[in-house]
Amino acid sequence: MRINKIKLHNFRIYKGDNEINLHYHSDKNISLIAGKNGFGKTTFLTALIWTLYGNLMSQVEDKYRLDIKNAGGYDKFLKTLLNRSVKNDHLADPKLDANLYTELHLVDVMIPSIPCRKVVIRRSYNFKTNRESLSILIDGLENELTKSVGYEVFINDFILPREIAKFFFFDAEKIVTLAEAKSKSELRSLSKAYSEVLGIKKYEDLKLNLNTLLTKLRRGGVSKVDKNRLDELVIKEREYEELIENNNEKQRIIDEEIISLKSRMDNIQEKLIREGNEISVEELNKLKSIRDTYKREHQENKAELKKSLDIVPIVIGFAKLQEVVDQINVEFEEKSKGGDEKIIAAEIKKYSNALIKEYKKLNLDEKLLKQLEQLTKDKLDLRTHSTLDTNNTILLDYPDEKAREILSFYTYIKDSFQVQFKAIIKAEKDSRLQLGRINQKIRLAEARKGNPLAQQLRQDKLILDEKTNNLIKEKETLISDLTKLKIESNSNLKVLSEYEKNFNLIATDKKKYDVTLELLDKLNELTVRIKEDKKYSLQKSILLGLNKLMHKYKFITNVNVRIEDDVMDIDLLDAQNNIIDKDSLSKGEQQLYATALLKALVDESGINFPVFIDSPLQKFDKEHSSNVIEQFYPTISDQVVLFPLLEKELSSHEYDLLKDNLNGVYLIDNKNNGSSIQEIAIEDLFDKFNEQNYVLSN
Repeated sequence: MRINKIKLHNFRIYKGDNEINLHYHSDKNISLIAGKNGFGKTTFLTALIWTLYGNLMSQVEDKYRLDIKNAGGYDKFLKTLLNRSVKNDHLADPKLDANLYTELHLVDVMIPSIPCRKVVIRRSYNFKTNRESLSILIDGLENELTKSVGYEVFINDFILPREIAKFFFFDAEKIVTLAEAKSKSELRSLSKAYSEVLGIKKYEDLKLNLNTLLTKLRRGGVSKVDKNRLDELVIKEREYEELIENNNEKQRIIDEEIISLKSRMDNIQEKLIREGNEISVEELNKLKSIRDTYKREHQENKAELKKSLDIVPIVIGFAKLQEVVDQINVEFEEKSKGGDEKIIAAEIKKYSNALIKEYKKLNLDEKLLKQLEQLTKDKLDLRTHSTLDTNNTILLDYPDEKAREILSFYTYIKDSFQVQFKAIIKAEKDSRLQLGRINQKIRLAEARKGNPLAQQLRQDKLILDEKTNNLIKEKETLISDLTKLKIESNSNLKVLSEYEKNFNLIATDKKKYDVTLELLDKLNELTVRIKEDKKYSLQKSILLGLNKLMHKYKFITNVNVRIEDDVMDIDLLDAQNNIIDKDSLSKGEQQLYATALLKALVDESGINFPVFIDSPLQKFDKEHSSNVIEQFYPTISDQVVLFPLLEKELSSHEYDLLKDNLNGVYLIDNKNNGSSIQEIAIEDLFDKFNEQNYVLSN
């Protein structure tokens, strides 16, 4: 699939009609769109994302979710897309045009059972009516498929799933966050992206739907008497889900505010450096990176400590738990004994009856025969009575599953908890001390006290620091509340599950239930197998990419992908099979690793879609830049579009390395508060760019 034409009309900085035709040559896959900062490179990418996903663009990248949130919602965000000059002209004279639209022309699109040469996706917005519209034409005509499934679903299923769009439209500098993932939440995000790219998410969604069906079937057998209780439990379940989602949303908002405050504090610290401190910006950045690592570790250790503290009261009352466990063991023994003894008693009775029959065959005296029969029956009754007689020690009578859970928990408390608890306390203490030391170093790294500007900057930083600490405390409270909510929710779900087990399913529903359970088991086996198979493929792809891109010979000799439940992590191994600390990598090496990971994910997705890269060579030195230009861009996709900042992110030497794979270059020009895109001859790009610099400087 390729894009051969893009149209922008009055989209933000692009005033009026702007059209770009992307050429195609089978042996040249790279197009280059260059421009100065503020001329519209990032806006161009935003236009493409908006064209495809509209109000669902917030699901593509956090950046778009924040943009929409900061605008005050999607409707208000739409108003920010209209070119400012056009908007002002319309407000002055409402008769003037106030429309914007974007178009993508795609070729070589594979749609099952539908002949297709070209698909045109057009999204428009009318400022006056505040209405957005979307149209999709297949070979110039509307198609029943797009109408029946819906335009948004068609784009998601046949063009590019929005869950993985961020891997095809990305800022090269931001992908370093993939390499820096350390906390469980970040690793879960990586695992989620992994599942989405490999198509596993579809199976997970199917499993969720099947579980929902099971729930409906179980609840279908409820009687009128039980319905009220069932409704109460279901309502509680929904309430807990809403409270948990609300808590998570508050945490996300706090995280965003903390990131913003940290950015402002970092700027202040850099100003303090310039005011006379001896430490360099690079050294300070390294200290901040170490501090952030300790902060994450400290927060995770505190969360683990809080979870463990919930178990401490049970440890204190361990003697009582011991009594319960002893009673459970006694009851297990009695139940087992009772079952075995019944079998023995039945066998004795059977044997006794057979013995009496044999007596009768002996032609004994009638009186003696009766005495023998009576004696045998008496002995049988005595043995049977003693066999079935128990000491009535059944007090708890827990179901076997519940009893085993208690025994398992008891074993954990007895054998493992104390060691784990001490380790958690030590880890929390160590991370707290380390965090204190690193914060002290950063404070000492600030400028001399006698400078009035430095004093003001320090005061500003203290205010921001206090706000950050308050937000962190607020988040810790939310995390604590979330833990309690999850415990209560799980308890409610357990009660609901036990309650549903008591409902009698009608025959047809029972069959559906059994078939659904069987399907779920098969799906679980399938997803585990796919993950394992793809894991090795992903490891190979990442290692191959690293070996091509990195200039350090055999620096990384192996890659290990670890998947545990919903958490995925990637280990880089050296020649001695030791794990390489990713913090020890330079920013350029981290970006190379993230680039190799990105290429591996794109390759594993099996989706043939153009890749758009903003800030393509940030953080790379000359040798690594050459590797990326020669080994990465020509192979990542059949069509690659780069958005470099010339001279800063792409030098003339690096451009020369690109030329053999270039099929077209374009320059963004800006005049009269509006940008336009011009196609330039490949040999003339830097000359035209320098002409822009000359005009601007004059």
